[in-house]
Amino acid sequence: MTTSGTIRAGMGGWTFEPWEGTFYPDKLAKKKQLEFASTQVPTIEVNGTYYSGFTPATYAKWNAETPENFVFSIKGNRFVTNRKILAEAGESMKKFFAQGLEELGPKLGPLVWQFAPTKKFEPDDFEGFLKLLPEKHQGLKLRHALEVRHGSFAVPEFVALAAKYNMAICYAHHHDYPEFADITGDFVYARLQKGEDNVPTAYKPKDLSAWAKRAELWAAGGQPDDLPYADPAHKAKKVPRDVFVYFIHEGKIRAPHAAMAFMQEIGQA
Repeated sequence: MTTSGTIRAGMGGWTFEPWEGTFYPDKLAKKKQLEFASTQVPTIEVNGTYYSGFTPATYAKWNAETPENFVFSIKGNRFVTNRKILAEAGESMKKFFAQGLEELGPKLGPLVWQFAPTKKFEPDDFEGFLKLLPEKHQGLKLRHALEVRHGSFAVPEFVALAAKYNMAICYAHHHDYPEFADITGDFVYARLQKGEDNVPTAYKPKDLSAWAKRAELWAAGGQPDDLPYADPAHKAKKVPRDVFVYFIHEGKIRAPHAAMAFMQEIGQA
């Protein structure tokens, strides 16, 4: 009987010039970067999908270039989330799902819906948006993570809505945005964004170890008692959950090394 979910750590994207010669071997062809990166970490968050659409051929290519158990996290397009009335995002959402995500097959991981820092919590409109998010796509079960960036979401009503639709609230470890560690879905999604380029593993070893312990607790169905919650009274059911951890934003030069060190911490390197 499984007593813990699967923990995966990675970084945002695989194309970043400062990684050439630091993470990537010298003279590695750019077209080989995804293939190499996917053998070093078990997951990558794709941010390019936030800015533009891709083709089925591109998703099929990503699938072919990565190992069997690799997982892509895909960021939802900005035209879906950056709008005054979220409940009117239906057409943009249809375009997003029509681009060929199904070509990733079982490698399609969580879909991350990131909202602008100025977007306030309006319960009725936000629920209208959640109702638009499909549970399945072309036979693939979908997992949705909600990354909100305005303090107005730090209320029990938001937590209740996310839980009602079985969607994860993204835990963002960030210098400027609010942090919510409430468990509302059947997986946990964390973006660790306080790394430093002058630290070989972005986060200092003791901090990396602390995050690894939190991830292990999440995977076993627990909730860390040293993180902030929007609704401290909300207690999620204690069941195993898959955990996705991404090192991104600050300390980006060292993000791949952070992810690899993190996987070593949990004994899965």
